[in-house]
Amino acid sequence: MKIGLPELVWYGNTTLDIDLPDEWDVEVCPMRGAGRKPLTLAEMEEAIKKPIGSPGLKELAKNKKSAVIIFDDITRPTRVYEIAPMVIRQLVSGGIEEDAITFVCALGNHGAHTSHEFRKKLGTDILERFRVFNHNPYENCEYVGETSRGTKLMINREVMEADLKIGIGCVTAHANVGFSGGGKILLPGVVHYDSSSHYHIDVNAQAPETTGLGKFDENILRFNIEEAARMAGLDFKIDVIVNDRGATTALFAGDFLEQHVKAVELAKDVYAAEPRPRNKDLVIVNAFAKANEMAIAILCGGLGLENFTGTIVVIANAPEGQVVHYLLRSFGRSYGGRQYPAGTIPPSFNVIIMAPYMDKNFGDWLSNPEVITWTKNWDETLKILKGSFGDGSRVAVVPNATMQYYDS
Repeated sequence: MKIGLPELVWYGNTTLDIDLPDEWDVEVCPMRGAGRKPLTLAEMEEAIKKPIGSPGLKELAKNKKSAVIIFDDITRPTRVYEIAPMVIRQLVSGGIEEDAITFVCALGNHGAHTSHEFRKKLGTDILERFRVFNHNPYENCEYVGETSRGTKLMINREVMEADLKIGIGCVTAHANVGFSGGGKILLPGVVHYDSSSHYHIDVNAQAPETTGLGKFDENILRFNIEEAARMAGLDFKIDVIVNDRGATTALFAGDFLEQHVKAVELAKDVYAAEPRPRNKDLVIVNAFAKANEMAIAILCGGLGLENFTGTIVVIANAPEGQVVHYLLRSFGRSYGGRQYPAGTIPPSFNVIIMAPYMDKNFGDWLSNPEVITWTKNWDETLKILKGSFGDGSRVAVVPNATMQYYDS
């Protein structure tokens, strides 16, 4: 049985073909919206011009002297290069000079981008015409106030000094806040390390049962984000929903809260695995959209096993390696950020990670990476699997395990 899996979202968006024995009982579990038709550029621009719960960008720009466009980083599939020119046109038509528009990359706790990554996200034209800045979580952040859940909110100075604040990002299933998007572009996107740390650790500890993959309605992290974004004055947000190749299939724009709620309504259907893998001996999870945050996929794989016991194969083709993460990853042999390590592989899991561009620190998200079996290609991986699984083995393949979730 041959299965084609998407890979290398920022490096050609190609297909990896994997072969599985016909004797295995294989179930492919794509997201429901895998094949959704991409929007045309004209359809995207029309959605931006008809915002939800907000005046249009042209109207918001009137009598404003400056604007900042906050955009998500290379760990997200958002094709900002398609959307940003539309935003710029609206701002300029509203009276803001091009030279008064800046871009800030919402890195959160991720490492700084080079112009190479910025060209992938924004396109060469924008990089040459506009000032594009990395967010620095350690410097140049202004104190805005304290949320009701105790987060002392310190936000990127370039963002706070702009008269008009606009965000561009995407909605996918998310391991902590349920679904990404909305005000998350601001918290943790462009806040100080201490603010982000409090959000991730202290706020989560206040109601951990409300957080997790696909949990949105009562999520305490979401509520803290929304309060922070309103305090900081996030004026306008654009969120996209994507298909199995990362192409924009829906666009929501306007008030960051109102448009986000509507976007998540659709996202709950689009990103749900169908069928949902259950009671498998082996789950193969493809870390396509966020291959540089491959640890996310391990949970998706474990939830598909019988009694949380069995083998998980993570396919993580990330030429850039795993993203620098100041909260979750190591910065020495035995120490790292405030949440390092991000987790531990349970003894009931047998984890194989196929990483063509593996490095020594690839598995440092986890406290026990020594238990991982590493491979570099599918032939090597399949040889190992054939030694453990025979006729009738129950196998699931999840093609977009860093975007998908299980809705039951």
